[in-house]
Amino acid sequence: MNQSNENNQSVQPQIHAVAFDMDGLMFNTEDLYDKVGEVLLQRRDQHFTRELKLEMMGLPGPTAFQIMKDRCQLSDTVEGLQTECDAIFQDMLPAEIEMMPGLESLLELIESKSLPKCVCTSSHRQFAKRSLGFFDLESRFEFILTSDDVTNGKPHPEVYLTAAKKLKVDPANMLVLEDSRIGSTAAVAAGAFTVAVPTKHSHGLDFSHVNAVADGLADNVISSLFEMA
Repeated sequence: MNQSNENNQSVQPQIHAVAFDMDGLMFNTEDLYDKVGEVLLQRRDQHFTRELKLEMMGLPGPTAFQIMKDRCQLSDTVEGLQTECDAIFQDMLPAEIEMMPGLESLLELIESKSLPKCVCTSSHRQFAKRSLGFFDLESRFEFILTSDDVTNGKPHPEVYLTAAKKLKVDPANMLVLEDSRIGSTAAVAAGAFTVAVPTKHSHGLDFSHVNAVADGLADNVISSLFEMA
């Protein structure tokens, strides 16, 4: 992939802070969501299709599970689906969660520049803290913003506007790394310098709205942004 979106990239801003999405970007949790979604729907004699996954990807839990409920015509409540999903996930997480390739090196690069960084995720706080805790990462971030901390979830820009305010930087000087179209839409709407890092779950989607597209966290498209930092 490894490309810039020339229509959206004028003068490259100086990066003063970095905001990370979490699921699918920092950790392989999008892979796990596929497994969890399949278990959840198999119990109802249905399957977790790619089309359904893409509709739900990047959205806050209640919104995502409302889509599942509607598309699959389930009688369950949204709350019930989310609770059942969380229970399946909790059992699976310890044995299967992994950091995405390039994450540790990128964190070290950002820290070598003494730039503040945060996590902005559509997951709820308990899950975010647990995921970060497996790798002792929480203390390396200034703060975590989750679906519990905002009124409007992604693709609304609230979470990234809030992050920029807490980091005391202009959104234009904040680099946002996102793997989903919904998340990157939120970042662009906030005015942040946005780099999409698609995975197999989001390859082929339209990312023409972002400033650049990277082929993984180790891509020079990302690391080159810190040369002037």
